[in-house]
Amino acid sequence: MKKTDNETIAFQGIRSAHSDVACRHIYPEIKSIAFSSFEEVFEAVKSEDVSMGLIPIENSQAGRVAEIHNLLPEMHLHIIHEYFHRVHHYLVAPEGADKKTIKHVYSHPQALLQCRKNLHKMNLIPHPYADTALAAQYVAEKNDISKAAVASELAAEEFNLKVIKENLEDSNDNTTLFLTIAKKAIDPDSEIGKVLTSLVFVSRNIPAALYKALGGFATNKVNLLKLESYIPSKKKELAKFFVTLEGHPKERLVQLAMEELNFFCESVTNLGSYYADRSRFE
Repeated sequence: MKKTDNETIAFQGIRSAHSDVACRHIYPEIKSIAFSSFEEVFEAVKSEDVSMGLIPIENSQAGRVAEIHNLLPEMHLHIIHEYFHRVHHYLVAPEGADKKTIKHVYSHPQALLQCRKNLHKMNLIPHPYADTALAAQYVAEKNDISKAAVASELAAEEFNLKVIKENLEDSNDNTTLFLTIAKKAIDPDSEIGKVLTSLVFVSRNIPAALYKALGGFATNKVNLLKLESYIPSKKKELAKFFVTLEGHPKERLVQLAMEELNFFCESVTNLGSYYADRSRFE
């Protein structure tokens, strides 16, 4: 993907949040811009205030980020890239603090969940906070040696906090899947690399509709990498299904599978085709 000097990428949180760290890893030459909510990230991309956005969709330990599933089909944006980001959490606190003085720990609920076992071993009382970097900022402002935050190493540098413990995460494979979204879709070439396509669909309200809708993928040997159901915010709506498949809609077998999917569905929304992260198939 070509980069220009005026390109920007949006993320949810504040500077030094884990999403900001991911932005800097994936797009080191592009300026990252913070927004307070996922919806604001989507709106900024949609209005072209930024070139693209980076959003976390799931974590290997804490599961999916539910809010994203509702926003993706509603905003009519496109997925153009995926990236598996290895997340390292740090226990950070003001100067003078140590493992003996710290009693309370603040962080985003997902981060606290990813470090739950280690925090329990340290007898720390967890306090959910809106964002990992905001938690670090709060701890820095309070300057209380009984308070610490779970945040990135970048956040410790940003707010002049001391690292009490590195790699606080419970699992040594704590990974978050990030998706890059943009207003304009891309057209990846399956000759260059493995291509994925993501969809959201609503099956018809008839017996065995879901079974029949998915049958086309099996008969046409199209590999499904993800299938998740979720209930939209409006309670009367039918369940929606988020699917990621291996292949491009231009491929004949994918086309045949999609024809069958469309026949047994009330709606199908193509969220984009994009290259798979190389680590996915390693």
